[in-house]
Amino acid sequence: MVDATAGHELLTFMDASSGFQQIQMEPSDQEDTAFMTPTGLYCYIAMPFGLRNAGATYQRLVNMMFKDQIGQTMEVYIDDMVVKSIKAEDHLRDLEEAFDILDRYNMKLNPSKCHFGVKAEGH
Repeated sequence: MVDATAGHELLTFMDASSGFQQIQMEPSDQEDTAFMTPTGLYCYIAMPFGLRNAGATYQRLVNMMFKDQIGQTMEVYIDDMVVKSIKAEDHLRDLEEAFDILDRYNMKLNPSKCHFGVKAEGH
C-alpha cells in the first residue's frame, strides 16, 4: 500500500469501525455461528471476528465497493483505506467520492483512527 501512494501530494488514512462486524450475514449462514449460554441459544447476525474466511470475505467486499477507485484514488487492505490525490486540489473531490461509497454501503469509520489531509513526503 505504501508504494502505491508514491507521487501523491495528499493522503487520507481511514479505518473502518469494527470492520467485520459491519457485514450482515446471510440468514442461512447465521445458524453456523450458534452458541449456547445459560440464558439461551444465540447466533450472530453480523460477521464476528474469528470466522475462518472473515478476512477474505471482508476484502472481497471492499474490493467490490471501491473497484473503480482502487489503483486510482484509493488503496484498500482489509479495514484500512487510503485516499490518495496526485494534486492537493483534487483531494476533497476524491474524499467525497469515497464517502459517497461508504455511505451507500452504510459502512462506518473509526474517527479516532482516521488522519485527513496528510501531506506526502517530498511534497
